[in-house]
Amino acid sequence: MGTDDSFAGLVSLACHDLRTPLAIVSGFAHTLQRLDELGQPADRYVEMILAGVEQMVELLEDLALVARIADGRYEPHLVEANSRELVDAAAARLEERGTAAGEGAPVQVDRPPTVRALAALGLCAVRHGGLQSVELRAEGIAFAIAPITADAAPVILGEELKDLGAVVARRLVEALGGSLELEGETLRVRLVKLGDR
Repeated sequence: MGTDDSFAGLVSLACHDLRTPLAIVSGFAHTLQRLDELGQPADRYVEMILAGVEQMVELLEDLALVARIADGRYEPHLVEANSRELVDAAAARLEERGTAAGEGAPVQVDRPPTVRALAALGLCAVRHGGLQSVELRAEGIAFAIAPITADAAPVILGEELKDLGAVVARRLVEALGGSLELEGETLRVRLVKLGDR
């Protein structure tokens, strides 16, 4: 077995190796959280550490995913899902920054990264568009995210590399045979209908 010294291979290796120290930080933070004698402000600091750890884990997952896609090693775990359920899960990740709507249909997706991708696209629209929230709508086998402002459009489409989540989302959707298109102030995310693969 040869060594993989491609850039994507090195990114995958770095993501793998960074998980161990991150798991140690997470373990100690969870241990501190279970101690009753910490008090304030230490409790708040531990919460911030755990939130940061969760963000780092997701960033590493995104980097590893995009590296596998770039290197041709992505093997999606396809399952049947309802597009409305995916929208609901993505909106829940956005909390007050996203709402869910629409009628769903069966789609074939790699569920966890697809939910992360939809949430990342919504978050990108909020962050780079100066918005308080966006609507994620199921439209059969497609999704609509709106509004997309003029400032957010080039970032969400990957024309300006300012948001890792949006870049990973686009690559994932395309790797799954789908597409992203901007129609006015609405981003259309199309997936593959169940049975069309």
